[in-house]
Amino acid sequence: MSNRTVVPFGPQHPVLPEPIHLDLVLEDELVVEAIPSIGFIHRGLEKLVEKKDFIEFVYVAERICGICSFIHGQTYCQGIEELMKIQVPDRALFLRTIWGEMSRIHSHTLWLGLMADAFGFESLFMHSWRIRERLLDIIEETTGGRVIFGSCKIGGVRRDINSEVLQRIQGELNQMEKEMKEIANVFIKDKSVKNRLVGIGVLSRSEALMLGAVGPMLRASGVSQDMRKLGYAAYKNVEFEPITSEDGDSYARCVVRIKEVFQSFDIIRQCIQKIPAGPVDIKVTGNPSGEFFSRTEQPRGEVVYYLKANGTKNLERMRVRTPTFSNIPSIVKVIPGSQLADIPVLLLTIDPCISCTER
Repeated sequence: MSNRTVVPFGPQHPVLPEPIHLDLVLEDELVVEAIPSIGFIHRGLEKLVEKKDFIEFVYVAERICGICSFIHGQTYCQGIEELMKIQVPDRALFLRTIWGEMSRIHSHTLWLGLMADAFGFESLFMHSWRIRERLLDIIEETTGGRVIFGSCKIGGVRRDINSEVLQRIQGELNQMEKEMKEIANVFIKDKSVKNRLVGIGVLSRSEALMLGAVGPMLRASGVSQDMRKLGYAAYKNVEFEPITSEDGDSYARCVVRIKEVFQSFDIIRQCIQKIPAGPVDIKVTGNPSGEFFSRTEQPRGEVVYYLKANGTKNLERMRVRTPTFSNIPSIVKVIPGSQLADIPVLLLTIDPCISCTER
């Protein structure tokens, strides 16, 4: 008689904000294998490029994810702009960078709240989301939307932010950064957090590279790779270095993600100081033709858009590779060897986004 049992985990679970299913193979309480199942919320959005013209499709691209929606729209626009050789005004590139980094702070503070909630730190959860709410207010004021911004378009952006509002936003972000440091210190230095995360779910540098990990998952294993260093938007005009850790465990992934919040505050600050005057969009004429891979850095890692156009108003093909999809092999790798009780928190250190993955 086998001494192994299979425990289903998800697709609905108290710690999971989105549906992913794992069959966990156990020997007593030790997980020896994890078998993932995805596809519960597939929407077929990529097929819509055949029905929506390439201008309208920006709205669909933004709806691939409800957390990192702006960067999805930006990545799509950047791909079309490369196909059509469109020179986007510098001011629009800086505004895209500011909103992109706001998206990163929004995503990471949402994750920190969920992580604190999983630990039972309810006050930390509420403080994290209190800061996130203030950021969403700024996003709403500058774009008109709180989660789906709708501000990115092919050829630039739909809205400008005047200098008075930018200076006020910088003051508010400085205050939020100060409060965020207090919350981060509580989380990072807490003994029970370290006891639950240090040495759990270790992914070595060689394994991360071999399995194609991306984002904080990759950088926490000591690989200094960040698509923002490609220099798209205004990232070529700001100073920053990828945040890494050598430990590769669950705690390292949390620390990298928290430090990236403060890095985003700094990048926004630099953009506000350096943003040039000028128009925020240009008129777009004609239709795209050719093929292009558009790559950007989402909060969870590299997202890739493959675009193929044939000179008509509808794209011939579009394919999206999202960061969580790239990290699934690493998830399957780090779970075996952990206790069953560690799995919920371990999964949250990866910050999976399933609506992105299944599109």
